[in-house]
Amino acid sequence: MACLFPTRSQAKAACEGGKVDVAGERAKPHREIRAGDRIGVSGRGGTRRELVVRGLAERSIPKAEARRLDRMLAPRGSTGRPDKRERRERRKLKGW
Repeated sequence: MACLFPTRSQAKAACEGGKVDVAGERAKPHREIRAGDRIGVSGRGGTRRELVVRGLAERSIPKAEARRLDRMLAPRGSTGRPDKRERRERRKLKGW
C-alpha cells in the first residue's frame, strides 16, 4: 500500500471509508496482506485500480524497489479511465 497512497493516514482513511478491498472483502486498516492477495482501490471519479501482491518487505525500502513487489491489473479493453459516454452514464446515475 506504500505506493498507492502518499501517507499512512490517507491509506487508513481509504480503508475506513470502504475504498479498499482485499480478495473481494472490505479491508480494515490493520488487515495483514500476504503475497498473492488481490487488492482493489476505488478512487475519485469512479476509477478503480487493482493489483496483485508479489511479495512483502520487512523494512522500509525505496519506491523503485516497492513497485517490484506488486503487479497492476487493468480490465481488458480499458485504459482505466472512463470515456465520454461512460462519464455521462455515471453522472446520470449520480443525479448530476
